[in-house]
Amino acid sequence: MVLDRLGSGLRGAFDKVRGALFVDDTVINELTKDLQKVLLASDVNVKLVFELTKKIKERIKSEKTPSTLSKKDHLLKIVYEELVEFVGIEPKPLDVSSKPSFIMLVGLFGSGKTTTAGKLARYYKNRGYKVAAVQTDTWRPAAFEQLKTLCGQVDVDFYGEKNNKDAIGIFNKFKDKYNDYDIVIVDSAGRDALSEDLISEIRTLKNTVNPSESLLVISADLGQTAEKQARSFNEAVNVTGVIITKMDGTAKAGGALTACAVTGTNIRFIGVGEKINDLEQFDPEGFIGRLLGMGDIKGLLEKAQEAFREEDVEDLSKRLMKGDFTLQDLYDQMQAMRKMGPLSKVMEMIPGMSQVKMPKDALKVQEERLVKWKYIMDSMTIEEKNNPDSIGSSRIERISTGSGTEYSDVRALLKQYRESKKMMKMMKGQNPKKLQRMMGRFQNGNLGA
Repeated sequence: MVLDRLGSGLRGAFDKVRGALFVDDTVINELTKDLQKVLLASDVNVKLVFELTKKIKERIKSEKTPSTLSKKDHLLKIVYEELVEFVGIEPKPLDVSSKPSFIMLVGLFGSGKTTTAGKLARYYKNRGYKVAAVQTDTWRPAAFEQLKTLCGQVDVDFYGEKNNKDAIGIFNKFKDKYNDYDIVIVDSAGRDALSEDLISEIRTLKNTVNPSESLLVISADLGQTAEKQARSFNEAVNVTGVIITKMDGTAKAGGALTACAVTGTNIRFIGVGEKINDLEQFDPEGFIGRLLGMGDIKGLLEKAQEAFREEDVEDLSKRLMKGDFTLQDLYDQMQAMRKMGPLSKVMEMIPGMSQVKMPKDALKVQEERLVKWKYIMDSMTIEEKNNPDSIGSSRIERISTGSGTEYSDVRALLKQYRESKKMMKMMKGQNPKKLQRMMGRFQNGNLGA
């Protein structure tokens, strides 16, 4: 999970309030102390932490509890709202209205700019834009090959010169190409914002590129030093937004998150993993919702829209209305689910699911099972996928041998198919109590035999 330790700490503080018989000064004081402890451990500035908890105390004491809420729920609502404001303002999409729109990435050495350039290219290409990337990092030898490889993975055009040490010359060489694109992403060399000669160089490049967006790429593990860097880069090149990387691998990201809010710079994206699709548009409400176990429906829908093509969903819906559901449908759903990311990441976006005490090992087993089932279905004929009832013992034996799996694995998949088919029928209104019980088994990780 993104910021696992911070999230579990915040949820623990919330659970104490939920378990209290009533809300009094003792409960409020204990909650604010827990929040202070969790946020300070996440490297958030001490002054900001005490300002936050002071504001929460003032609001709960001065605001009248709405008739629709209990005092306990009102307290939790106030904490949620203050945390949302604490980590950022309303999400703001990048300005890509002009053609071409130049997005320039700046940041420290090792902050993950080049990887982020590839992720951004994929993000906008998947939303229908024609994208290209330009490598102007002349300091790091591997930068050219890295971005070229990433662009190849996501099928976007790449421009750069491996042995050229003139960043501005590289950018200008391909000027006549840029009008063919909606978005051009420019990756620059890493530099320390406190080094005046390096900053002078990036200013010159920025004036040449004239980007609609200048994004500071900052690593979450910078902690409180992120604030000084954010301020310096902002003063030097007028940063229009921030991308925070490595959000999945550190407990110290609180400093980077709040530093951006302090400088008045929007966090536009967060990097939540190493894969090319592990980039999310930052939404304070969804982010805090996930940390508190309340889910992130907006983020979940965005992932789903990216994974499931609209025409495929329509086609599946029509066939389900007729009562059709084949192994091919199950296969397509599994493939789309895998595009959405690991089960653990998808589950944390579903309201309430992060509060289900499902061991991490159980989630790992389910992910391994899905991989195994994919091998099994790849070893089936089209006829078998479309008519699973035709699969008898001899066919199970052949399929298990062809897929390198056990006989029992194939039987487990067929059982899952039958359970899924029953569920699809029930969703048409036939016996909702059975559907509820079946959904309960799915939520508890019992996806198969």
